[in-house]
Amino acid sequence: MKLIECPRDAMQGLPDFIPTVTKIEYLNALLKVGFDTLDFGSFVSPKAIPQLRDTAEVLAGLDLTGSRTKLLAIVANLRGAETAVQHTEISYLGFPLSVSETFQRRNTNQTTAEALADVATMHELCERSGKTLVTYLSMGFGNPYGDAWSPEIVTDFTQQLAAMGIRIVALSDTIGASTAATIAPLFSALIPAFPQIEFGAHLHTTPTTWREKVAAAYEAGCRRFDGAIGGIGGCPMAADELTGNMATENLLAYLAEQGVETELDMAAFMRAQGMAAGEVFAIH
Repeated sequence: MKLIECPRDAMQGLPDFIPTVTKIEYLNALLKVGFDTLDFGSFVSPKAIPQLRDTAEVLAGLDLTGSRTKLLAIVANLRGAETAVQHTEISYLGFPLSVSETFQRRNTNQTTAEALADVATMHELCERSGKTLVTYLSMGFGNPYGDAWSPEIVTDFTQQLAAMGIRIVALSDTIGASTAATIAPLFSALIPAFPQIEFGAHLHTTPTTWREKVAAAYEAGCRRFDGAIGGIGGCPMAADELTGNMATENLLAYLAEQGVETELDMAAFMRAQGMAAGEVFAIH
């Protein structure tokens, strides 16, 4: 079981800038919990995501001593990837590839064909740099733009990624539109069809629908889940203002019910949870 904590996704849409020192203190607290991966920041245009304009400074302040957690940074283009791979502390680069042509243009100002070409180049760059590219298939469970969507389209995208040698694909519920009826068939079909790929679930949800989504993915064989403490963040285009990231505490509760041992330091988790509810997010 791999749990990926995503403070980057929680922070990026907040209008008030979180001080760099506060980010560093929070991320250092998260590094003590024992998550597999920490999605800590992004190397994108500061005009696009002003909240994360200090990612390089934050990275310089992180204490990785004794932490088993690996770092992941999101990039939106080749320039960002070239910057990210220069940092030896980073293990993973994440790139949002959308099955929706409209959303790809809005998110990275590219066509999906251009984005796929960039994925191939980024993968080669990561391979040369000793890093791994994580490809997020955004709008993986549907989209609001009227673009064609079907499980077959998602499978076709995955086939193209597999042909490139991509090893981690996270199906992403960008707007919280997924249901158990869409989640379960996709994971059930893709996981056995592409055994060389590690599939993850990046789910957005409302407070009342999280359990059915987690259960559908888990029962279909998914063993990699993204979450954010408090369920903070999510896509601003979601129609429901209650839609946010999958709350990590809910993930942990579900896994505990299934008897899954996460090997997390729960005392450290509670300290980080307290920080999230206090100085990190409460005043923003």
